[in-house]
Amino acid sequence: MKIQNKLFLILFGFSLLLVTILVFLMQWSIGKGMVDYVNTKEIEALKPVVIKLAAQYKKEDSWQGLLGKHEKFRRIISAQLFSSEFPSKQQGPPPEHRPFRGPEPKPMSSSQSVASERQDFDRRMPPPNGEGQAHHALLDADETIVVGKYLENLTYSKTAIIVDNRVVGFLAVSKRNHLTQGYELDFIQQQHQYLWIIALIAMILVALLTLPLARHVVEPIKLITRGMHKLTQGDYLQTVDLKRQDELGELSRDYNELATTLAANDTARKRWLANISHELRTPVAILRGELEAMLDEVRPLTKNNVSSANDEVKHLQRLIDDLNLLTSADIGGMRYRKQHEELIGLIQSELEKYRSYLADAGITLQFDNSEQDIAIYADKTRLCQLFENIIHNCVKYSSASLLNISVRLENINIRPMVEIKFEDNGSGVNNEHLAHLFEHLYRVEDSRNRKTGGSGLGLSICRHIVLPAHQGEITAEHSTLGGLAIIITLPLE
Repeated sequence: MKIQNKLFLILFGFSLLLVTILVFLMQWSIGKGMVDYVNTKEIEALKPVVIKLAAQYKKEDSWQGLLGKHEKFRRIISAQLFSSEFPSKQQGPPPEHRPFRGPEPKPMSSSQSVASERQDFDRRMPPPNGEGQAHHALLDADETIVVGKYLENLTYSKTAIIVDNRVVGFLAVSKRNHLTQGYELDFIQQQHQYLWIIALIAMILVALLTLPLARHVVEPIKLITRGMHKLTQGDYLQTVDLKRQDELGELSRDYNELATTLAANDTARKRWLANISHELRTPVAILRGELEAMLDEVRPLTKNNVSSANDEVKHLQRLIDDLNLLTSADIGGMRYRKQHEELIGLIQSELEKYRSYLADAGITLQFDNSEQDIAIYADKTRLCQLFENIIHNCVKYSSASLLNISVRLENINIRPMVEIKFEDNGSGVNNEHLAHLFEHLYRVEDSRNRKTGGSGLGLSICRHIVLPAHQGEITAEHSTLGGLAIIITLPLE
């Protein structure tokens, strides 16, 4: 199943479950609220009965006049509910408004009258098991039943009857648990129907909103998926343009950066292969040509000709060694043995080795140092290799007459660092070459003449020594002397 369909089903299913639960909760709330309303309204409607019962008690100073007179008590309750327009039709009209059903019964004795009235009350009052019907009773001050129906399995609301600031009894009205008839029940059923109609309309709206929402979320993912498929096919020159400010927009920007990086790496790989092929092919072709010329006796087999061929072998060996060194650095095989070193003394001892070499090339060496002792944690052999490559690069390619080396302390990002700067007054390089000088096999000389352009590996080795191994930084910029400046920053111990 597609992610768009999954997302739609999840959102729609959750909304359906939520709406269904809300409908049932609202139906329960409306039903319970209406039952509570009817119970409260009935108690309010019977307050005049409480006043009448209080007057009856005050007249006789007891409940003897109402004891066992269920029909009279029922008439009082029914008449009051009817006159107050109590919102329930289950009580029906009071006895005096009912049609005549026959002659009045003959007089009975006192005990027979009480028994007959109780039987008539039991017959006229709702059955005990009808929780939707109301039951009324009069209780004395000790909550003993005087008249009416008082069932133990029902819950009653008791309104105190007060005479002369004294509680003389209670009017007990049973609480309904639900409605079985009346206008209120019709209202509840109508509200239930309306709630289901509202729920149906809500789910239609949810479906109409969820479909475009799922499409809005999934469509960028589809675009990125298609783009990733193109990347796997080697098509790096394509982007995903999503004008969004959410996580998918960030993902598209990261995807575009990935495509750009892969395109740059692919270009660098192709250039790397082409340059290696060229660098290896040139000395091999020269060596082969010289050897074939001597074998064909075009050139005599002399010591000078053999020496020329040997020079090409040495050049080829150096090139292979440099390539092997760079490959080892890339895969982490370039070994370092770090220890505590004193930088100023190390630089001075190295410069003494190259003074005569620089003098033979017509270059004056200057060492500008205002620091005394600078302690670093580094590999001495690799640092010497670093200085050697930079000085050799200056001698061979810069056409300079002055090389100035300076050392000073810096605080970069609240981190103490030492800066070593090599500056010459040679020809320098153009701005477009500065950022690429430390790339593999990169040379400013397009002709790739080994006498003027070199192999382009020396500065790449310098970058590997400084950046990953010593957690420093090496950059190139224009020198204040007019040539090229190589700046190395290393962390202090």
